Amino acid sequence: MLSTILLFTAGLIVLILGAELLVRGASRLAAAFGVSPLVIGLTVVAVGTASPEIAVSLQAAVSGQGDITVGNIIGSNIFNILFVLGVSAVFAPLLIAEQLIRLDAPIMVGISLLAYLLAADGKFGKLDSALLFSGVIAYTLFSLRQSRQEHKNVQQEYAQEYAQREASTPRNILKYLLLIAAGLGLLVLGARWLVNAATDIAVALGVSELVIGLTIVAAGTSLPEVATSVVAALRGESDIAVGNAVGSNIYNLLGVLGIAGLVAPGGIDVAEHALRFDFPVMIFVAVATLPIFYIDSRISRFEGGLLFSYYLIYTTYLVLRSSESAALPALTAFALFYAPFTFLIISIMAFRSYLGKRRVT
Repeated sequence: MLSTILLFTAGLIVLILGAELLVRGASRLAAAFGVSPLVIGLTVVAVGTASPEIAVSLQAAVSGQGDITVGNIIGSNIFNILFVLGVSAVFAPLLIAEQLIRLDAPIMVGISLLAYLLAADGKFGKLDSALLFSGVIAYTLFSLRQSRQEHKNVQQEYAQEYAQREASTPRNILKYLLLIAAGLGLLVLGARWLVNAATDIAVALGVSELVIGLTIVAAGTSLPEVATSVVAALRGESDIAVGNAVGSNIYNLLGVLGIAGLVAPGGIDVAEHALRFDFPVMIFVAVATLPIFYIDSRISRFEGGLLFSYYLIYTTYLVLRSSESAALPALTAFALFYAPFTFLIISIMAFRSYLGKRRVT
């Protein structure tokens, strides 16, 4: 068991290092060729921070371990909203750009519902996966088009973060390409170690691969998003902090799940429990962002703490369920009251905010 934990830890470290090298090399290569910082942030960095999820999900899909693939994607999406945004907002309240409220957050909700409908028959087949992957192409093109209309403050944030530009000399370009190659190599190696270790941990603990995927694998592969969003929040770059989390969720469902389903032999099977519980939780979390984002166009420290509390309840539920704990019914009863009650409070606050904005206009 000790060697398995060490292998998992080593795989996680190698994955994060690979993602860092990939993002650094790709973003600087794009900047060297004159790509704007905003486009780099919306595409290169968004895909780069999602690269651990991509690597792990592909490795698991090719190995026929669909539960780890599905668990990793669903768990990462839940983690990105509840943990990443929650913790980031606790550190510093996050202002929400108008585009996130009007476009990106509703798109995230719609794609979450689409993925659930495609999985309703218990499987992501080749056609389902091709549809999702075509969606990531359409969303990327849409984001690039919308980026031209972004407010100057948003563009300034991305310029401050991603405008590290060096001369496009052959030596520099070769250096960036080597960084990209090294990053990809480490991602492949780290994903192999992580998936193998996660499988062994599931067997040793007597829990399903789905639970392992939803918890430690999802949290581990989402660490780049944690680092990006928390650091951005502390620097006052709210658009990067929130856009990173929401964008990663969209890329996870369209890109990661789409590619994994295409390469997996026979598609990806979806466990019944994921359909009955984890998918609906992911959708609920996505929908919960709408009223939270709308209230004063920001995520306050209180709302951040509320999101984080949801994550603690969800993770505790998974642990208690997998261990068949006697405390599970009590936690379930509390969650069935807590989640709708707090969602109702947030919705009322959002409605009052809407009425206040109408009076002002």
